[in-house]
Amino acid sequence: MTKRFEGKIVVITGGSDGIGLASAQRFAQEGAQIYITARRQALLDRAIDQIGHGAVGVRGDVTNLADLASLYQRVERDHGKVDVVFANAGTHQPVPLEAIDEAHFDATFGLNVKALVFTVQKALPLMTEGAVIVLNGSIAGSKAYPDQSLYNASKAAVRSLARSWTNDLKDRGIRVNVVSPGATETPLLRNHFDANPGAEEAVVNGVPLGRLARLEDVARAVLFLASSDSSFVAGHELFVDGGVAAV
Repeated sequence: MTKRFEGKIVVITGGSDGIGLASAQRFAQEGAQIYITARRQALLDRAIDQIGHGAVGVRGDVTNLADLASLYQRVERDHGKVDVVFANAGTHQPVPLEAIDEAHFDATFGLNVKALVFTVQKALPLMTEGAVIVLNGSIAGSKAYPDQSLYNASKAAVRSLARSWTNDLKDRGIRVNVVSPGATETPLLRNHFDANPGAEEAVVNGVPLGRLARLEDVARAVLFLASSDSSFVAGHELFVDGGVAAV
């Protein structure tokens, strides 16, 4: 395996499972020093064991700005720089318009938008010339999936932020891109399918390539956007959805 990230410091939020963990494992295999954050210590400890390669877990809630500050203070103390930020933490809570309440609004935009903004902002003092930011979006930001208007809108905001930040950070040579998965084989989605017979078949039938995304499909896309292989890609949204958004 190549070592595209040898000597690079990579910070991943929501890195204890799913896409965050799969990406952390691949970054570590390619030589990166990994820092992940998550709220639950038991999951964080298990993830660190799975990642190996000297990965570091910092317990915290990314919606809490003090916890974000503590994360970057640890990275600064250890290395004094950040080369890659993968702002991955997010939530998906489908609720129809009539049932939306203030708590649901705050939870969705608090994690998917506010926390993402400050994850990036607080990393900037440590980011090197030519560093990379990858934001975790979703094809929902480009589609009008029913009964999840807040989630759709929050992911559309992620796409917009990448455009704006590409201009804001161009003088520092920092690239910003979005990876936008479709339905992905995560434990959360598997639980949903198990509880809703027929749901998986309906989803897969809408995918031109005829299957769900695998975690490694998305992780490979994240590493592409974070590496020099994509050195002239900026402000871009890379769909990893088997063709759903494009066809």
